[in-house]
Amino acid sequence: MGEAVNWDLPEPFILNVSPQAQDIDGLDHTNNAVYVQWCERAGWAHSEALGLTLADYHRLDRAMAIRRGEYEYVLPSFLGEALQLGTWLTDGDGRLSMRRRFQLLRACDGVTLMRGAWDLVCIEISSGRPRRMPPEFLQAYQTA
Repeated sequence: MGEAVNWDLPEPFILNVSPQAQDIDGLDHTNNAVYVQWCERAGWAHSEALGLTLADYHRLDRAMAIRRGEYEYVLPSFLGEALQLGTWLTDGDGRLSMRRRFQLLRACDGVTLMRGAWDLVCIEISSGRPRRMPPEFLQAYQTA
């Protein structure tokens, strides 16, 4: 999946993104909140590529919820730049939690613009309470 040599970890799931006019803030670069939105899109796209959709979450009454998010904004991006957002699932305990990492690269030179991570916990959607991951989550997410 990932061909750039500057990825922090091997074989990222990659979402190609490019800042549009509405993404640019008063400092003429991509607003940091847009990076957070891209991470959410990448996380969902990766989950779907692994075979778990939003419909599956509802059917199983389980979801991976963000307990903590952190972002390191290294360098700005600008209107129209071709960017690659890589994501990985790491550090899962096989029961309740896992970590999703992110890295945003500028496509033309592979320079890192942002790194991020989410600490995720499995919840029961109907109650919002932490619950063990169902077998379908373990099968899909542990392969990543």
